[in-house]
Amino acid sequence: MLWPFNHFRKPRLAPAGTIEAIYGMIVTQAREPIFYRDLGVSDTVNGRFDLLLLHLWLVLRRLRTVQGATELSQALFDRFCEDMDDNLREMGVGDQTVPKRMRAFGEAFYGRVQAYDQAIEVGGEALAAAICKNILNGSGLDQARRLAAYARATEADLARTSEAALLRASFKFPPALSEDLSP
Repeated sequence: MLWPFNHFRKPRLAPAGTIEAIYGMIVTQAREPIFYRDLGVSDTVNGRFDLLLLHLWLVLRRLRTVQGATELSQALFDRFCEDMDDNLREMGVGDQTVPKRMRAFGEAFYGRVQAYDQAIEVGGEALAAAICKNILNGSGLDQARRLAAYARATEADLARTSEAALLRASFKFPPALSEDLSP
């Protein structure tokens, strides 16, 4: 399924507080030290970006099943784009270069979303392989399997979350590592 997000669209129909709360939860979860310490994710700008994309994908994937959540999904994607733009500027990237980098972020987002969606549909080791390629730079298949198990557990938790709780940002991500997440 194509993701109909438009980086250039600016109207915000979803409550800003909800968007900030959900995006904050995504960022906080993506920064959990266990991903970097125990699951092989590189604690770099790229590693953090890839984990952010994984969590954003999981939430947006769930929002696709919620009737009337299109505006919230778009606003969440817009918030991600604003965050990436802000981060680039904070890192000193010049005004002339920011659009090129933003285009690269968009391509990374859509590429990973497509890879993860296809991998979920295929099942088996496909998600671990996609995570290994996109997050672990092609190495650490055992750790990729654990990350894939975490992603599947997160997807299941989000599926069990009521639409109302999801739309109010009153849900939690599962623990990043538990006994239940062995491959």
